[in-house]
Amino acid sequence: MKKRALLSVFGAALLVSAAPVVSGASHPGTAQTSSSTKSKKKKTTSSKSKKSAKTKGQAAPTSDRIREIQSALQKDGSYAGEPNGKWDTATVEAMKSYQDKNGLSPTGKIDAVTLNKLGLGSETAGKGAPVPATSSSVAPADPPADK
Repeated sequence: MKKRALLSVFGAALLVSAAPVVSGASHPGTAQTSSSTKSKKKKTTSSKSKKSAKTKGQAAPTSDRIREIQSALQKDGSYAGEPNGKWDTATVEAMKSYQDKNGLSPTGKIDAVTLNKLGLGSETAGKGAPVPATSSSVAPADPPADK
């Protein structure tokens, strides 16, 4: 009988020590004698390491790319200045003029459709996502009826 009582006490002690600690505050009527049951302080890290990585938007064009755009606008007659690689007011106005002449929304901003019209974009830029081809299977024709 002593073994059973001893095992019961030992089993209860194991259950209590294995139970997760919800808070550091002790409950009334319970004593925390073991150092393993004391709550431990968590190390706090700086807020910089907790920030999630933000997705970057489109990068600003380089001065060489702006010169290309200005040159294309100059060939069209929309840009009167010398290409300088700076996206200045004259370039914005030239872009608006070009977009308006070509039936585009005159925003003055660089977009894929405008770059395509200027001959500086890719063939797929500014177009929707590819659409999977539908199967062009045709039902076989019925054989001619015998007469």
